Amino acid sequence: MAFDNESFEEENFAAMLEASFKEQESTRIAEGEVVEIQEGENRALVGVGEKLEGILSLDEIRDASGKLLFNVGDKITVMVMGHYNERPKISYKKVLEQEKTLAFINAHKDDFESVVIEALVTKKNKGGYLLEADDVHFFLPRSHAAFKETDQVVGKTIKAKVIKVDPAEASIVVSRRKLFNDERKRNKEVIDALMAEDKIQGTVKKITSYGMFVDVGGIDGLVHYNEISYKGPVNPSKLYKEGDVVNVKAIAYDKDKRHLSLSIKAVQTDPWQEVEEALEEGDIITVTVSNIEPYGVFVDLGNDIEGFLHISEITWDKNIKHPKDYLTVGQVIDVEVIEINSKTHKLRVSYKRLQPKPFEEFMKKFKEGDNVKGTVTSLTDFGAFVKVGGVEGLLHNQDLSWDKNIKCKDTLKVGDEIEVKIAKINANDEKISLNRKSLEESPIDQFATNHKMNELVKATVRDVKDFGVFVSLEGGVDALIRNEDLYPLVPEELQIGQTIEAAILVIDPKRDRIRLSVKKLERIKDQKMLDEINDNGSHSLGDLIKDQLKQ
Repeated sequence: MAFDNESFEEENFAAMLEASFKEQESTRIAEGEVVEIQEGENRALVGVGEKLEGILSLDEIRDASGKLLFNVGDKITVMVMGHYNERPKISYKKVLEQEKTLAFINAHKDDFESVVIEALVTKKNKGGYLLEADDVHFFLPRSHAAFKETDQVVGKTIKAKVIKVDPAEASIVVSRRKLFNDERKRNKEVIDALMAEDKIQGTVKKITSYGMFVDVGGIDGLVHYNEISYKGPVNPSKLYKEGDVVNVKAIAYDKDKRHLSLSIKAVQTDPWQEVEEALEEGDIITVTVSNIEPYGVFVDLGNDIEGFLHISEITWDKNIKHPKDYLTVGQVIDVEVIEINSKTHKLRVSYKRLQPKPFEEFMKKFKEGDNVKGTVTSLTDFGAFVKVGGVEGLLHNQDLSWDKNIKCKDTLKVGDEIEVKIAKINANDEKISLNRKSLEESPIDQFATNHKMNELVKATVRDVKDFGVFVSLEGGVDALIRNEDLYPLVPEELQIGQTIEAAILVIDPKRDRIRLSVKKLERIKDQKMLDEINDNGSHSLGDLIKDQLKQ
């Protein structure tokens, strides 16, 4: 609300002052005489032309050291402010205050409307507030206080603007509302002027984590950390200190919040124009590592522009844990530009694309069937990943050992160096299958060395299936007896762990399988018996059969 001088003049300030000093009508300045000093009661009796002398506190007439300024018989000017128990109520201090008030009025009578005071609120009454500063008294009308009813202002120091002086009454009237209105008007004029300027000078007043406050023309504006450099958010304390003079541009003003936004980078040449003109995606540039974070690396192009190197673009190694394991701050590297975003001012680069691709290098050095050494990098439920020649291959559980009960996570640990065979290379998917058990002689190969077709063996029932029976042979070798080869045995009558006799039907090391037959065992036994008949002509067939029965 703008201050209306005419409406102000119409206000009855005399009535307001009367509310503050009801006894003002009887107030007068009188020349008195000190009649008696009563030290014990800390008072002096002063004759002021009344029936009874006025009582004056000795505290009002002592100097800083406590010495009395007046003695009995001395003349003294006092203010008579009514009566108390028929004695005049007088004050020497009020005279001094009035003199200082009049001195203030005389000093500013020609330019009082430009005077802003800072005073202590000493009292509140119906009309407004009484203020005091350096023994000068001021009156703040309620309509010009700009306080809320709930505000506790007595005892607080406030600023206000002088709007009226009255030498005859020795009164000074002030207004906070007028001060605020003038400041708003001045601030608007200053801000309008600032917003029209392309560049203005300011002084850094305060630095915070989110930016810094800069004084421009007596108004503080905020330079957010996003508005300091084209690199993006920066820590202002690393670039500036309080008291520094900087060039800024006013970019926005919030009237409701009275918030002025400033920018340093707005007065600088936008380096992105140069980037967009000079660079294209695919270009190779030399940069300096400026900052390393867990998610990637920031690189400096040298012209107040930073590019971002994501962690996935640092190395072909898929197990990268932290960029600092590959790069250091200050390191100069060549990178490939992979994205230029003019709208968001973001530049993305790649370091790994300039490095040899590990799989291509692997293909040059190795082929399927090679026996190689590798390092275990991770273990899973289904196998282990082993790094060979800079790339990882999978060693599945079933390819670890001829013992099907052994798993990778039970026998290996990360960091182990092991020998494996490259079983398969899938160039399209860049996948490698490894095999370790093929480096050892298989149990079936060993079994085949010591046994032959139609040989009679003893086997232990391990598992019964719908299609046949799995049995265990010496050396931990498994074999299968199909149902059609089980006769005269009945699958339902067999028990796990039971020992049976059978003939070797098939030994196939390439397909890692052995088949047995109980049925063939009977034929082999019959053939043996016939062979014995032919070899022993002196015996009759009946005798041989009797001998067999005896067995």
